[in-house]
Amino acid sequence: MHLMSPELLFWFGLALKMALTATVVVITSVAVERSGPFVGALIGALPTAAGAAYVILAIEQSPSFIAASAIGTIAVNAAVAIFAATYAVLAQRHGLLASLGAATVAWFAVAYALRLVEWAPWSAAAVSAAVYAITIPLSWRYRTASGPVRFVRRRFDMPLRALTVAIVVAAVTTASSAIGSFASGMFALFPIILGSAIVIMHPRIGGKATASMLAHTQLFLIGLGLGAFVLHYLAVPLGVWPALLAALAVNLVWSGCVVVAVRRRGAA
Repeated sequence: MHLMSPELLFWFGLALKMALTATVVVITSVAVERSGPFVGALIGALPTAAGAAYVILAIEQSPSFIAASAIGTIAVNAAVAIFAATYAVLAQRHGLLASLGAATVAWFAVAYALRLVEWAPWSAAAVSAAVYAITIPLSWRYRTASGPVRFVRRRFDMPLRALTVAIVVAAVTTASSAIGSFASGMFALFPIILGSAIVIMHPRIGGKATASMLAHTQLFLIGLGLGAFVLHYLAVPLGVWPALLAALAVNLVWSGCVVVAVRRRGAA
């Protein structure tokens, strides 16, 4: 039995995604401004948009559907890594449209290719691990240890950032609904927060500084895949909501471990 009509669920999901994504992107940009790319990467890689997508799915779908969707999320994590690496490389010499456009095309191309295969959790995780084994070293040279990156302040700056992101989220969500059969678990990990942060930050602090945040993000993104892995195995035996909380906990623990490891090495 559906708890909400499809129309009401769509508008509820759209409002939730717009609010959460706009909030996180604004916080991310402020974090980069005050603390540097590493802290911005930490915040930007949190499972905010993906979590909102799964909350909507959990309201309407069965635990088995959530478990199956999590496999798509595990697999498409590789596409997010390629998105981040593509932008980081191209942003060194190219503008916003070329860099972000190519990264987005790369995400869709990889996601489409992944849909052609029937994935099991372990095979999806193996593909993601193989991709990260390439993209993390590739992105390493673009990470900087820079501190705060000052923006040029303008009146109504924060509201405009939030409004810009909300419009982007509305456009993407509406388009995904029109597309139809795109795998739910894969689209839950569409890099809307990272893409929106790029749109906000690239014109203000430049491609190289924004690319540093995306390069740092690679390590944190692994936590999304680990969380989805846990969600897949726990959704049916424990129920959707405990499984989602467990997945979030795994993601946060991973991010905390990354922070501790990087701080100890003095690389952030």
